[in-house]
Amino acid sequence: MDISDWRKRIDDLDRKLVELLSQRAQAAHAIGKLKQVAGLPIYEPDREQEVFDNVRRLNPGPLPHHDLLNIYERIMDVMRQIQREEIAPPTAKLENAGSTELDSEVND
Repeated sequence: MDISDWRKRIDDLDRKLVELLSQRAQAAHAIGKLKQVAGLPIYEPDREQEVFDNVRRLNPGPLPHHDLLNIYERIMDVMRQIQREEIAPPTAKLENAGSTELDSEVND
């Protein structure tokens, strides 16, 4: 394969990643609704560790575990923000509408 072929392959993989991340966001949104109804916190450290353990176990390489975990920390930051927006009361949603700052906590 030449560079052009590899780039086409990367473009195809990116399309799949975007689709999967969108599905993950939909799941996080649904979980946020359930947490709101159940009165559960957004950040659950045990769940965070479970996700990290699963990712580490599933990683075939060549991406080192610490790099993959860094990617997952960011993914979970975004997913947690989705949940926070779902759970936040309407006035808090308006106040945070322009905010892009994420907490250091991670989850789902």
